[in-house]
Amino acid sequence: MFLSSVGFTIVITSLWPYLEKSDDSADATFLGWVVAAYSLGQMVASPLFGLWSNYRRRREPLVCSIFINLSANIYYAYASLPSTGDKYHILISRAFVGFGAGNVAVVRSYVAGATSLKERTNAMANMSACQALGFILGPANGCPFHREHRVDDDGRRIQAINYLSEDEVDLIEDPEETIDQVAAYTSNVLFFIVMFIFAVFETIATPLSMDMFAWTRREAVFYNGIIICCIGFESILVFLAVKVAAQRVGDRPVLLAGLAIIFCGFFILLPWGNHYPKIQWADLKNNSLVSQLSSNSSFESTGCPYDQTWCQYTPAIHLAQYITSDFLIGVGYPACNVMSYTLYSKILGPKPQGVYMGWLTASGSGARTLGPVFVSHVYTLLGPRWAFTIICIMVAAAIVLLSFVYHRLIAFSVRHGRTIE
Repeated sequence: MFLSSVGFTIVITSLWPYLEKSDDSADATFLGWVVAAYSLGQMVASPLFGLWSNYRRRREPLVCSIFINLSANIYYAYASLPSTGDKYHILISRAFVGFGAGNVAVVRSYVAGATSLKERTNAMANMSACQALGFILGPANGCPFHREHRVDDDGRRIQAINYLSEDEVDLIEDPEETIDQVAAYTSNVLFFIVMFIFAVFETIATPLSMDMFAWTRREAVFYNGIIICCIGFESILVFLAVKVAAQRVGDRPVLLAGLAIIFCGFFILLPWGNHYPKIQWADLKNNSLVSQLSSNSSFESTGCPYDQTWCQYTPAIHLAQYITSDFLIGVGYPACNVMSYTLYSKILGPKPQGVYMGWLTASGSGARTLGPVFVSHVYTLLGPRWAFTIICIMVAAAIVLLSFVYHRLIAFSVRHGRTIE
């Protein structure tokens, strides 16, 4: 999980500058498809690897997925070399990287099978803390301390981290008792919403900061890399707090509190006031000026592009809003993430969980496929006010759904009277 997280976050903050540098025809909408390609590949692979791990040794799907991941990252590193269609090579490479990342389902099912009910929350939180540590080291290695024109080196650095080992455990036979399918489906829906929200957040961060704060591509990569590192540190503290909170109040209240905090984070991010973003007018100049400016490699137009018409009437988002929102989402998302699949693993009980974990990962990957596409289109056409309002509505709907099925989100053994909650 640590290595997968490092590999992902090395790329994500520099993906937009790399895409622009490699292919001039790439726009923010295509960025959404590139980000979504990773999750689409993971969505397809997760149930397959999960099914594989149920009937064979887990080492086999892990080794296969790591080989795919390694090859795909080499492809990504050199995607800008072909003379034409660079953006499509980047798109395809990210899809294969995502396919290799489908091994997350195998790892989660292994942890679920190797721990008791009492140990489950701690084990899942520790695993998430490893992800968060990778979330810190990825941007630190890929963004803040490297020059922008070397963003294509990210894929080469990822090649060095594709290794994982695993100890086998015996599979437990299927119990006679049935799983609460309503609780299982609801957990998938809640996990979908949580991952959709974070996919929107991670996709829009760089374009939003460039539009609102008139940052250059290099500045956006640098500052957002620092912000993601800080969120990673924050997430580790949240995971430690989650273990204590879950023992005292239970998993469901922590999940509910996390959703409420995420709602506050996106609500704060809504644009208010009478201050408007700087408009990027450079492309409206005469041809001689455009050619003169384009020949100057040090010049880069900054601000909100004029072809995004909402820039002219939508208030700017202030840096304080942006940082406050990042902080709140950095608290709410880790809590919701770890509680979602902790509850899910407890609902499933002692049966082999490879396929079920595959479907949970697939639902999260589906969210991370649709999220970038959604936000890239809505943000480009309508602006941040519409995009973040819709997200607030989704989070509110998740809170309502959780309230309705709250009494059913209990452990398998509690439901069948083996233990007392």
